[in-house]
Amino acid sequence: MKTMLIWAILIVSLPLLAYGNDRQVPPVEGLVHPRVSASVITVGGPEADLPGFDSKSIQLALDAIKTRGGGVVRLSPGTFDIVGPVRLYSNVTLEGAGAETVLRKSEGFRTQFVIDADYGMLKVTVKDVSGFQEGAGIQLFDDLHGQGWNTTTAVITSIEGNILYIDKPTKHDYIAAENGVISNAFPIVEGIEVENVRIADLVVEGDRDTNDYINGCVGGGVYLHKAKDCLVEGVHVRNFNGDSFSWQVTENITVRNCEASGGGGLGFHPGTGSHNSVVENNVSHHNSQDGIFLCWRVQHGVFRNNKVFANERHGISIGHKDTDNLFVGNHVYENGRHGVFFRDENEQNGGHRNKFHNNIIENNGTLESPGYGFYVGGQTRDILIEKNTVRSTGKGNQEAAVWVGSKAKRITVRDNEVSGHETLVKE
Repeated sequence: MKTMLIWAILIVSLPLLAYGNDRQVPPVEGLVHPRVSASVITVGGPEADLPGFDSKSIQLALDAIKTRGGGVVRLSPGTFDIVGPVRLYSNVTLEGAGAETVLRKSEGFRTQFVIDADYGMLKVTVKDVSGFQEGAGIQLFDDLHGQGWNTTTAVITSIEGNILYIDKPTKHDYIAAENGVISNAFPIVEGIEVENVRIADLVVEGDRDTNDYINGCVGGGVYLHKAKDCLVEGVHVRNFNGDSFSWQVTENITVRNCEASGGGGLGFHPGTGSHNSVVENNVSHHNSQDGIFLCWRVQHGVFRNNKVFANERHGISIGHKDTDNLFVGNHVYENGRHGVFFRDENEQNGGHRNKFHNNIIENNGTLESPGYGFYVGGQTRDILIEKNTVRSTGKGNQEAAVWVGSKAKRITVRDNEVSGHETLVKE
């Protein structure tokens, strides 16, 4: 009986033993979907499938790879002139050759529209068309609808006289008399309603000095909207006049080994109900607003081993329903105001149940106003701050490790290494 049992075990184990210790799976005999080879289309240079160094060539490659069910668009070293958004599709990888692949935003241009752009229109009558071209990205707004989700973004499909035709209908009634503006600001790389997208190993150059600001809800150097299971890695967005990286209404987005620098907005901006984000090993510095900004309903995320410094506002900002996130191993230093800032929210909408372990928070408050390592405002509750290093070495104006507002509850501060100032200040 024992001999028979041994032989039975060996027979069952043979398929695994035949493929070694790495437990490779043998070829599948019954397929549900056709199996096809991975497609690769190269862009840039005489030896590439598409030789152009521009956004039109990249988009042609992406459109072609979509028809094959997905694949890789590989960009050569060189500078690509970007006049319109590079639009991604599901199951597609856009990858460059690292720092030598640069997507450079075109010079900025803006004009006023001279006839109201009513809700649902696909054309805009403007004062000056000289700075536009077919295929160019635009944003459209007025003084009544100029922030957040109120801005319309689109691509110009045709120009006739002083009329621009666009590929997306306008979101609101935009009024010419209310300083109605159309400019060529747009997200550089965007994925809208996509799954299984990878963006890797390239630089986005935003030309901030000449371009209009675009709000992170509708655009960014890299922008994802209603996306899931996407990976952004090895991407540097610099000098973009808006948020460097923005992802809104998403699930399972990973952003790692990326850099956001010199931007006119936020460095990294997960927001609007983005769940299960992983933000790790990134650098965010010298941006005009916050280094990492959790917008509304950012939940169950992991923020790990990021370096956040020299941003003009806060290092990390947390607020409206931003709950149940973990921050571990981050280095947050020399930002203009607070290292970690909890915004003023009521109890129903507060950024509750966030945990901070093994972070280094130091020398924040470089502006004239005092800063704190952690500033816990609003009716925030159930925050754990433990085993962090929080210190002031004389740089900046970081007055205490943790400031807790009078309406905050159950803020646990323990086992931290604090030097150069007080550990806890309560309002």
